[in-house]
Amino acid sequence: MPVLNGLDTTIELTRHALALKAQGYDFALRYYSNNGAKNLSLGEARALSGAGLRIGVVWETSGTHAGFFSRAQGLADGAQAFRMAREVIGQPFGSAIYFAVDYDPTQADLDGVISNYFTGVHAALYVANEGEPSYRVGVYGSGLCCGTLVERGQASLSWLSHSTAFAGSRQYAEQKRYDLIQMLPARILGADGIVLSIDPDASHPEKDAGLFLV
Repeated sequence: MPVLNGLDTTIELTRHALALKAQGYDFALRYYSNNGAKNLSLGEARALSGAGLRIGVVWETSGTHAGFFSRAQGLADGAQAFRMAREVIGQPFGSAIYFAVDYDPTQADLDGVISNYFTGVHAALYVANEGEPSYRVGVYGSGLCCGTLVERGQASLSWLSHSTAFAGSRQYAEQKRYDLIQMLPARILGADGIVLSIDPDASHPEKDAGLFLV
């Protein structure tokens, strides 16, 4: 399986899908959240798929500090992510929804509130699909975060943040334990010469990162 090259961005990519494919991108990672302005839309998902770009999704709202995370928050976010994936986008079961831990958590955070959060996410997905398998749970974050949650089975996929100063991130990248890896921010040209602010990403050559088409 070859390495796939992609990008993540908060910018809607509907009009840029063909231009991105022409530049050699294989996938685009977009958002589910409570902020409609940055969310993946059905029209966008169809445009990306029609251009031959696979799609990845991450749930991200305010996960930038330990105080955000709790089992109750995981239940709420998991339920909302399921609704958007299933009812809005028609994301196929078996693909992944990544959940963002967008700061450098301590081991205590991971053992406590973040573990509780992912327990809530799994419970919400279980209830939403009446106990049947639906979406694989991924985590976006530091090497320590990704490694801890994957090892415990609280996430089945990991997307390593580009923040190499975060705990464990350099080792996680060197050991190629990730499913997806994010690189430093860049600016590229989209359709009609429009400049897009993105983060480049790449897949692991031997893993299925949970990307999909609609």
